[in-house]
Amino acid sequence: MSLNIVLVEPEIPQNTGNIIRTCAVTNAKLHLVRPLGFVMDDKQLKRAGLDYWDMVDISYYDSFEDLRMKFPDAAYHFATTKCKNSHSDVKYEDGCFIVFGKETKGLPKELLEQHKDDCIRIPMLRNSKARSLNLSNSVAIVVYEALRQLGYPGLE
Repeated sequence: MSLNIVLVEPEIPQNTGNIIRTCAVTNAKLHLVRPLGFVMDDKQLKRAGLDYWDMVDISYYDSFEDLRMKFPDAAYHFATTKCKNSHSDVKYEDGCFIVFGKETKGLPKELLEQHKDDCIRIPMLRNSKARSLNLSNSVAIVVYEALRQLGYPGLE
């Protein structure tokens, strides 16, 4: 059993490094969609990921469409601040893909419009200054909700 975490065009190496650690300790697979806002040997990325690199299965794609073509029948959940469905109101399934956008803009509007029924959000204070949570925190919150629903497979 495992989850698939997708980062579409991540920009901040420390966030991706933290997400690598989350994937390592939860047995989640990481899928990175280019362009990346950093190189994979970035010092800050390596520092944030510490010595967890060999514990994570990472795949790279030139576009989100490339990923969808490789996994056409999978269930997808799209994290955004622009929907009503709470991340805890959907049913996650083994092998599902949880998709997150870049730190500064989130997921592309067209992608969210195409998948309105599959969008999820983390409830937050309604305040124009509180636009969103940090990307790595958001990934951790959603991953652990999905794992909770699945009974924390393989975790102790």
